[in-house]
Amino acid sequence: MTAARLIALVLATLATGLIAGLFYGYANSVMPALNRTDDRTMIDVMQKINVVIINPVFMIGFLGTVGFSILAAALHLGKDQRSTLIWIGIALAINVIAFAVTSGLNVPLNNQLAAAGDPSRIADLAAVRADFEAVWVRWNIVRAVLHTLAFLVLCGALFVAGTQHGKANAAGAATPDQYVAQGHPGQFPGQPGVAVYR
Repeated sequence: MTAARLIALVLATLATGLIAGLFYGYANSVMPALNRTDDRTMIDVMQKINVVIINPVFMIGFLGTVGFSILAAALHLGKDQRSTLIWIGIALAINVIAFAVTSGLNVPLNNQLAAAGDPSRIADLAAVRADFEAVWVRWNIVRAVLHTLAFLVLCGALFVAGTQHGKANAAGAATPDQYVAQGHPGQFPGQPGVAVYR
């Protein structure tokens, strides 16, 4: 396994795991806590979260779920990498679906909440909350599950890649007799000071 392949696969796995964890955190703590607050607090906090979360650290991870997966897949093209590529391809497909859920469902809901304006000036806070919360929570759980599945598949890809690399190294290792038979009498690689002659 080349360094570039390994780095791309690790980055894809890391990005996917981080985003899965973020959405899991929303589902497991943030949204249940906000569910216990009043309408104005819930709307105000979510509006603020949706602003501050758009930062380089989040965007690298979020875009990296797909971007790094594509890079890893591209670097694993070729017959000898096919078994690893299959795993990466499955993870990429799942990440793309999860990305589409966020972009096509959660983000529009965030924009809708932002368009409602300052919570202190919203006439019907309950209606704004009702149009946002339950649907957003539902799709957040869906994308969390999808990214978690993609993370597990990428872990599988790392395992397969490592196993394949180990087998290739084992197959390519020569014994002293094989080394001599290949026309290289003399010192056997990896055994300093030991000369083999026939």
